[in-house]
Amino acid sequence: MSEIENLEKDLRKLIGEERYNHSIGVMNEAKKLANIYGVDENRAMKAGLMHDMAKEFSKDKSLEYIQANKIETDLYEDKIIFTLHGKIAADICKKKYNFDDEMCNAIRFHTTSTPNMTLLEKIIYVADKIDVTRNYKDVDYYRHLAEKDINQTIIELLNYNICDCINKGKIVLSRALDSRNYLILEKNSK
Repeated sequence: MSEIENLEKDLRKLIGEERYNHSIGVMNEAKKLANIYGVDENRAMKAGLMHDMAKEFSKDKSLEYIQANKIETDLYEDKIIFTLHGKIAADICKKKYNFDDEMCNAIRFHTTSTPNMTLLEKIIYVADKIDVTRNYKDVDYYRHLAEKDINQTIIELLNYNICDCINKGKIVLSRALDSRNYLILEKNSK
């Protein structure tokens, strides 16, 4: 059994069918983007597959894991529990599967992104938003853009997500704003 097949087997025990299908979709999208951008496809596939492994942890289980493993959170993450799953999954993947730091960071920041991401981190962030299971308005536009300009894709996805949070009266994590601003400054300096 291959390493990917072993990860798939473990993942099936942790999440439901719908999220499992999403994870397979992210793995496949990560592989495609890795090939476009010259990133190791195996590492991209593994990070893409396992990015949501802790997404279905309960609030209590998430908080217990964070405390027991001394994972740092920012001011608002404890209030927006769904954002913790990336940090938890990254920690589990590091300890249980020996994922390297870059793979773990790709998992850690797949929800919000972060400034100065590596190509692998960018790929996992984008793959999570555009995999085949996603069907929101304009997803096809983002899929096409991702094959041409991953940085612009992230800027536009962040714009969309930040505006959506604001319009719904939700908290916007500063990391998402910082990431957007970093990419805008980088783009404007060229």
